Amino acid sequence: MKEKVLTRRDFLRGSVAATLAVTMGLPFKIEKAEAKKKTKVVLIRDANAIDRKGNIDPKVIQRMLDKAVITLLDKEDPVEAWKSLVKPKDTVGIKSNVWGPLPTPKEIEDALKRRIVDAGVPEGNIATDDRGVLKNRIFLNSTALINVRPLRTHHWAGVGGCIKNYIMFATWPPLYHPGSCADLGAIWKLPVVKDKTRLNILILLTPLFHGIGPHHFDPTYTWPYKGILVGTDPVAVDRVGLRILELKRLAYFGENIPLRPPAKHIAIADHVHKIGTSNPLEIELIKLGWMEGMLI
Repeated sequence: MKEKVLTRRDFLRGSVAATLAVTMGLPFKIEKAEAKKKTKVVLIRDANAIDRKGNIDPKVIQRMLDKAVITLLDKEDPVEAWKSLVKPKDTVGIKSNVWGPLPTPKEIEDALKRRIVDAGVPEGNIATDDRGVLKNRIFLNSTALINVRPLRTHHWAGVGGCIKNYIMFATWPPLYHPGSCADLGAIWKLPVVKDKTRLNILILLTPLFHGIGPHHFDPTYTWPYKGILVGTDPVAVDRVGLRILELKRLAYFGENIPLRPPAKHIAIADHVHKIGTSNPLEIELIKLGWMEGMLI
Protein backbone atom coordinates (compact mmCIF):
# COMPACT_ATOMS: atom_id res chain seq x y z
CA MET A 1 0.00 0.00 0.00
CA LYS A 2 1.55 3.29 -1.08
CA GLU A 3 0.92 6.56 0.68
CA LYS A 4 1.40 10.03 -0.73
CA VAL A 5 4.68 11.91 -0.45
CA LEU A 6 5.05 13.74 2.87
CA THR A 7 3.67 17.26 2.89
CA ARG A 8 5.72 20.22 3.98
CA ARG A 9 3.66 20.49 7.16
CA ASP A 10 4.05 16.77 7.95
CA PHE A 11 7.78 16.64 7.59
CA LEU A 12 9.11 20.13 8.17
CA ARG A 13 6.99 20.99 11.20
CA GLY A 14 9.37 21.46 14.08
CA SER A 15 12.83 22.52 13.03
CA VAL A 16 14.36 21.27 9.80
CA ALA A 17 14.71 24.65 8.08
CA ALA A 18 15.59 26.35 11.36
CA THR A 19 18.29 23.79 12.08
CA LEU A 20 19.87 24.37 8.69
CA ALA A 21 19.77 28.14 9.07
CA VAL A 22 20.88 28.38 12.69
CA THR A 23 23.39 25.56 13.09
CA MET A 24 24.85 25.50 9.60
CA GLY A 25 24.14 28.71 7.75
CA LEU A 26 23.32 26.69 4.66
CA PRO A 27 20.58 27.36 2.10
CA PHE A 28 17.48 25.19 2.13
CA LYS A 29 15.85 25.75 -1.25
CA ILE A 30 12.63 23.82 -0.97
CA GLU A 31 11.04 25.81 -3.79
CA LYS A 32 12.97 23.78 -6.36
CA ALA A 33 12.36 20.38 -4.82
CA GLU A 34 9.20 19.60 -6.77
CA ALA A 35 11.10 19.71 -10.07
CA LYS A 36 13.57 17.06 -8.99
CA LYS A 37 13.23 13.30 -9.02
CA LYS A 38 12.49 12.26 -5.49
CA THR A 39 14.60 9.84 -3.47
CA LYS A 40 12.57 6.82 -2.43
CA VAL A 41 12.54 5.57 1.14
CA VAL A 42 10.35 2.68 2.28
CA LEU A 43 8.97 2.39 5.81
CA ILE A 44 7.44 -0.98 6.65
CA ARG A 45 5.88 -2.03 9.95
CA ASP A 46 4.33 -5.25 11.22
CA ALA A 47 2.50 -5.64 14.53
CA ASN A 48 3.81 -9.21 14.77
CA ALA A 49 7.50 -8.38 14.26
CA ILE A 50 8.15 -8.67 17.99
CA ASP A 51 6.02 -10.23 20.74
CA ARG A 52 5.18 -8.90 24.19
CA LYS A 53 8.39 -10.35 25.60
CA GLY A 54 10.51 -8.63 22.97
CA ASN A 55 11.21 -11.76 20.95
CA ILE A 56 11.71 -11.15 17.23
CA ASP A 57 9.90 -13.32 14.72
CA PRO A 58 12.45 -14.18 11.99
CA LYS A 59 9.77 -15.13 9.45
CA VAL A 60 8.03 -11.78 9.86
CA ILE A 61 11.36 -9.96 9.60
CA GLN A 62 12.21 -11.76 6.35
CA ARG A 63 8.80 -10.92 4.96
CA MET A 64 9.16 -7.25 5.95
CA LEU A 65 12.60 -6.92 4.39
CA ASP A 66 11.49 -8.68 1.22
CA LYS A 67 8.46 -6.43 0.80
CA ALA A 68 10.46 -3.29 1.51
CA VAL A 69 13.21 -4.17 -0.97
CA ILE A 70 10.91 -5.13 -3.84
CA THR A 71 8.93 -1.92 -3.27
CA LEU A 72 12.07 0.19 -3.18
CA LEU A 73 13.45 -1.34 -6.36
CA ASP A 74 10.16 -1.87 -8.23
CA LYS A 75 10.67 -5.62 -8.55
CA GLU A 76 8.17 -8.47 -8.33
CA ASP A 77 10.36 -10.98 -6.51
CA PRO A 78 12.82 -10.49 -3.59
CA VAL A 79 15.55 -12.61 -5.13
CA GLU A 80 15.21 -10.68 -8.39
CA ALA A 81 15.50 -7.47 -6.38
CA TRP A 82 18.64 -8.64 -4.63
CA LYS A 83 20.17 -9.71 -7.93
CA SER A 84 19.94 -6.06 -8.97
CA LEU A 85 21.85 -5.08 -5.81
CA VAL A 86 24.64 -7.66 -5.72
CA LYS A 87 26.23 -10.01 -8.25
CA PRO A 88 27.78 -13.47 -7.79
CA LYS A 89 31.26 -11.98 -8.27
CA ASP A 90 30.77 -9.45 -5.44
CA THR A 91 32.46 -9.58 -2.05
CA VAL A 92 29.83 -8.33 0.37
CA GLY A 93 30.21 -6.81 3.81
CA ILE A 94 27.15 -6.44 6.02
CA LYS A 95 28.03 -3.48 8.24
CA SER A 96 26.14 -4.19 11.42
CA ASN A 97 26.15 -2.55 14.86
CA VAL A 98 27.01 -4.25 18.16
CA TRP A 99 26.18 -1.53 20.70
CA GLY A 100 25.19 -3.65 23.69
CA PRO A 101 21.77 -2.30 24.69
CA LEU A 102 20.44 -2.05 21.14
CA PRO A 103 22.43 -4.10 18.61
CA THR A 104 21.45 -5.11 15.11
CA PRO A 105 19.33 -8.23 15.70
CA LYS A 106 20.73 -11.51 14.43
CA GLU A 107 17.38 -12.21 12.80
CA ILE A 108 17.91 -9.24 10.48
CA GLU A 109 21.55 -10.12 9.79
CA ASP A 110 20.49 -13.66 8.88
CA ALA A 111 17.67 -12.46 6.64
CA LEU A 112 20.05 -10.22 4.71
CA LYS A 113 22.70 -12.90 4.32
CA ARG A 114 20.05 -15.35 3.09
CA ARG A 115 19.00 -13.07 0.27
CA ILE A 116 22.59 -12.21 -0.67
CA VAL A 117 23.29 -15.94 -1.01
CA ASP A 118 20.05 -16.34 -2.99
CA ALA A 119 21.38 -13.69 -5.37
CA GLY A 120 24.35 -15.95 -6.10
CA VAL A 121 27.10 -14.61 -3.82
CA PRO A 122 29.10 -17.48 -2.25
CA GLU A 123 28.86 -17.61 1.56
CA GLY A 124 32.64 -17.38 1.76
CA ASN A 125 32.45 -13.95 0.15
CA ILE A 126 30.04 -12.54 2.75
CA ALA A 127 30.85 -11.24 6.23
CA THR A 128 28.98 -9.42 8.98
CA ASP A 129 31.00 -7.13 11.25
CA ASP A 130 31.06 -3.82 13.07
CA ARG A 131 34.08 -2.84 15.14
CA GLY A 132 36.41 -5.18 13.32
CA VAL A 133 35.74 -4.04 9.76
CA LEU A 134 39.25 -2.68 9.21
CA LYS A 135 40.73 -6.04 10.17
CA ASN A 136 38.21 -8.12 8.26
CA ARG A 137 39.44 -9.47 4.92
CA ILE A 138 35.95 -9.42 3.40
CA PHE A 139 35.41 -5.76 4.24
CA LEU A 140 38.88 -4.71 3.15
CA ASN A 141 38.28 -6.36 -0.23
CA SER A 142 34.58 -5.64 -0.48
CA THR A 143 32.92 -4.59 -3.69
CA ALA A 144 29.50 -4.17 -2.07
CA LEU A 145 28.29 -3.09 1.36
CA ILE A 146 24.95 -3.44 3.11
CA ASN A 147 24.51 -0.92 5.92
CA VAL A 148 22.20 -1.97 8.78
CA ARG A 149 21.72 -0.71 12.33
CA PRO A 150 19.05 0.29 14.89
CA LEU A 151 17.99 3.92 15.25
CA ARG A 152 18.73 5.67 18.54
CA THR A 153 19.57 9.00 20.07
CA HIS A 154 23.28 9.56 20.47
CA HIS A 155 25.20 11.65 23.00
CA TRP A 156 27.75 13.00 20.50
CA ALA A 157 25.90 12.95 17.16
CA GLY A 158 22.29 13.61 18.14
CA VAL A 159 21.18 10.39 16.51
CA GLY A 160 22.89 7.16 15.56
CA GLY A 161 21.72 6.21 12.09
CA CYS A 162 22.98 4.94 8.77
CA ILE A 163 25.47 7.75 8.22
CA LYS A 164 27.10 7.31 11.60
CA ASN A 165 27.21 3.52 11.28
CA TYR A 166 30.28 3.86 9.06
CA ILE A 167 32.44 5.54 11.71
CA MET A 168 34.24 2.23 12.34
CA PHE A 169 35.68 2.49 8.83
CA ALA A 170 37.75 5.44 10.07
CA THR A 171 41.21 4.50 11.30
CA TRP A 172 40.74 6.99 14.17
CA PRO A 173 36.99 7.45 14.89
CA PRO A 174 37.46 10.30 17.43
CA LEU A 175 38.66 12.41 14.52
CA TYR A 176 34.99 12.70 13.52
CA HIS A 177 33.63 13.63 16.96
CA PRO A 178 34.13 17.44 16.90
CA GLY A 179 31.16 19.70 16.22
CA SER A 180 28.59 17.09 17.24
CA CYS A 181 30.09 14.67 14.72
CA ALA A 182 29.32 17.19 12.01
CA ASP A 183 31.54 15.63 9.34
CA LEU A 184 30.45 12.00 9.54
CA GLY A 185 29.52 12.25 5.87
CA ALA A 186 33.22 12.56 4.99
CA ILE A 187 33.73 8.94 6.04
CA TRP A 188 31.59 7.86 3.11
CA LYS A 189 34.29 9.19 0.75
CA LEU A 190 37.05 6.98 2.17
CA PRO A 191 38.30 4.40 -0.37
CA VAL A 192 37.22 1.47 1.80
CA VAL A 193 33.55 2.48 1.42
CA LYS A 194 33.24 5.00 -1.41
CA ASP A 195 30.46 4.09 -3.86
CA LYS A 196 30.12 0.56 -2.44
CA THR A 197 26.90 0.80 -0.43
CA ARG A 198 24.01 -0.92 -2.15
CA LEU A 199 21.38 -0.71 0.58
CA ASN A 200 20.80 1.17 3.85
CA ILE A 201 18.54 -0.32 6.50
CA LEU A 202 17.57 1.61 9.62
CA ILE A 203 15.95 -0.66 12.20
CA LEU A 204 13.03 0.81 14.13
CA LEU A 205 11.80 -2.26 15.99
CA THR A 206 12.36 -0.64 19.40
CA PRO A 207 14.06 2.74 18.77
CA LEU A 208 15.64 4.76 21.57
CA PHE A 209 14.16 8.26 21.46
CA HIS A 210 15.84 9.87 24.46
CA GLY A 211 19.18 9.54 26.24
CA ILE A 212 21.15 11.32 28.95
CA GLY A 213 24.94 11.22 28.72
CA PRO A 214 27.40 8.91 26.96
CA HIS A 215 26.22 5.34 26.37
CA HIS A 216 23.02 5.97 28.30
CA PHE A 217 20.22 3.47 27.80
CA ASP A 218 16.89 3.31 29.57
CA PRO A 219 14.17 1.01 28.15
CA THR A 220 11.65 3.58 29.36
CA TYR A 221 12.70 5.61 26.32
CA THR A 222 12.18 2.84 23.79
CA TRP A 223 8.90 1.75 22.27
CA PRO A 224 7.67 -1.12 20.07
CA TYR A 225 7.44 0.75 16.79
CA LYS A 226 8.06 -2.52 14.95
CA GLY A 227 9.35 -0.88 11.82
CA ILE A 228 12.20 -0.92 9.30
CA LEU A 229 13.34 1.89 7.00
CA VAL A 230 15.02 0.95 3.72
CA GLY A 231 16.65 3.08 1.04
CA THR A 232 19.66 3.45 -1.21
CA ASP A 233 20.34 6.97 0.13
CA PRO A 234 21.67 7.00 3.73
CA VAL A 235 20.93 10.69 4.20
CA ALA A 236 17.29 10.36 3.17
CA VAL A 237 16.83 7.30 5.36
CA ASP A 238 18.34 9.09 8.36
CA ARG A 239 16.21 12.19 7.73
CA VAL A 240 13.02 10.12 7.90
CA GLY A 241 14.29 8.28 10.99
CA LEU A 242 15.13 11.56 12.68
CA ARG A 243 11.64 12.90 12.03
CA ILE A 244 10.07 9.81 13.59
CA LEU A 245 12.19 10.31 16.72
CA GLU A 246 11.21 13.99 16.84
CA LEU A 247 7.53 13.13 16.63
CA LYS A 248 7.83 10.44 19.29
CA ARG A 249 9.59 12.88 21.61
CA LEU A 250 6.82 15.39 21.03
CA ALA A 251 4.15 12.78 21.82
CA TYR A 252 5.99 11.54 24.92
CA PHE A 253 7.09 14.82 26.50
CA GLY A 254 4.11 16.86 25.34
CA GLU A 255 6.33 19.60 23.95
CA ASN A 256 8.99 20.04 21.32
CA ILE A 257 12.25 19.24 23.13
CA PRO A 258 15.09 19.47 20.58
CA LEU A 259 17.76 16.81 20.51
CA ARG A 260 20.94 17.79 22.31
CA PRO A 261 23.15 17.93 20.40
CA PRO A 262 21.21 18.48 17.18
CA ALA A 263 21.76 15.86 14.50
CA LYS A 264 23.26 18.42 12.14
CA HIS A 265 25.51 15.84 10.46
CA ILE A 266 22.52 14.70 8.37
CA ALA A 267 22.09 18.04 6.59
CA ILE A 268 25.87 18.51 6.35
CA ALA A 269 26.18 15.09 4.70
CA ASP A 270 23.91 16.48 1.99
CA HIS A 271 24.97 20.11 1.58
CA VAL A 272 28.70 19.72 2.21
CA HIS A 273 29.63 16.12 1.47
CA LYS A 274 26.99 15.49 -1.23
CA ILE A 275 26.28 11.87 -0.30
CA GLY A 276 22.48 12.11 -0.33
CA THR A 277 19.43 14.28 0.12
CA SER A 278 18.19 15.76 3.38
CA ASN A 279 15.43 17.92 1.90
CA PRO A 280 12.11 16.34 2.92
CA LEU A 281 10.42 17.61 -0.24
CA GLU A 282 12.91 15.59 -2.27
CA ILE A 283 12.06 12.39 -0.42
CA GLU A 284 9.25 10.06 -1.43
CA LEU A 285 8.26 8.12 1.67
CA ILE A 286 6.31 4.94 0.96
CA LYS A 287 4.56 3.48 4.00
CA LEU A 288 3.64 -0.20 4.15
CA GLY A 289 1.99 -2.52 6.63
CA TRP A 290 0.81 -1.69 10.15
CA MET A 291 -0.41 1.91 10.26
CA GLU A 292 -1.39 2.31 13.92
CA GLY A 293 0.98 4.70 15.68
CA MET A 294 2.87 5.45 12.46
CA LEU A 295 3.55 9.04 13.65
CA ILE A 296 4.78 10.24 10.26
